[in-house]
Amino acid sequence: MKATFDYKDCQICPQDCGVNRLIGEKGFCNTGMELSVSSVVTHKGEEPVISGDKGICNVFFGHCNLQCLYCQNHQISRNVNHFDHKDLDLIKVTQQIVRRLKTGITHLGFVSPSHVPLQMKMIINSVRAEQFDPVIVYNSNGYDGLQTLKTLEPDIDIYLPDFKYADNELSLQYSGAGDYVENVVKSISEMIAQKGELKLNGYGLASNGVIIRHLVLPGHIQNSIDVLRIIAKEFGTSIHLSLMAQYYPMQAIKEYPNMSRILNPIEYDQVLEELEKLGFENGWVQELESNSNYLPDFEKEEPFERN
Repeated sequence: MKATFDYKDCQICPQDCGVNRLIGEKGFCNTGMELSVSSVVTHKGEEPVISGDKGICNVFFGHCNLQCLYCQNHQISRNVNHFDHKDLDLIKVTQQIVRRLKTGITHLGFVSPSHVPLQMKMIINSVRAEQFDPVIVYNSNGYDGLQTLKTLEPDIDIYLPDFKYADNELSLQYSGAGDYVENVVKSISEMIAQKGELKLNGYGLASNGVIIRHLVLPGHIQNSIDVLRIIAKEFGTSIHLSLMAQYYPMQAIKEYPNMSRILNPIEYDQVLEELEKLGFENGWVQELESNSNYLPDFEKEEPFERN
């Protein structure tokens, strides 16, 4: 029996809204059946085994099944009624992807796809119909539906989930999900069961597997330490881990004094010490100065281009 996504009683992600998106009802993510693509970009700022020299073609979906107050993609990720950016249709999205793949880009990433798996699958099928078969990267916040991931197994090559929190109170406060921790552990467990640990091709680029990301939040160093401990316990220390220091305070987070600043060296060093202490073997750490390097501007055709 062919697996499908149930948008009629939507439980695509752990928000479990139960709305009928087929007739226009919208739940937490404020997204129906529209394609919901905000931008198609060439991005060279991902992990080296993802970006390579040419970069990855990333498809950014609008809206999200989390609402992180510090989200760097806030221009397109907010679940407000008025959506500031016109969605692209399937033909235009496919054309933009193919144009980039023709330059030699080998990886196609989908950013914030947790609430739109059917739309993502449509795009993948459309690109393959154009005789391209890129490595597919599922770049999510980690708050994914278990059945959704099972259904996606044949389509995804690399899972690139966040592991944001070890504390559900923080998750509820900053992202709008009070059950994040248990769900992210289940989700990443399923991802690893499907793909295993990261594998590279002959060019040193990732071809299959899982990379876990964690963004260190200022004022919440114990959260990061606890996240690393959970990852070590649940998934082992040979898993590829990307520890990020690129936090930059967005306007929505200004009311939280401990979050309205960048990370400081003492905080980051504490997390790095725990990383080494736990014995993680594989992955990447960012330079502390990266906090302004990856800020996109989705008003631009190429949001990550620097002026």
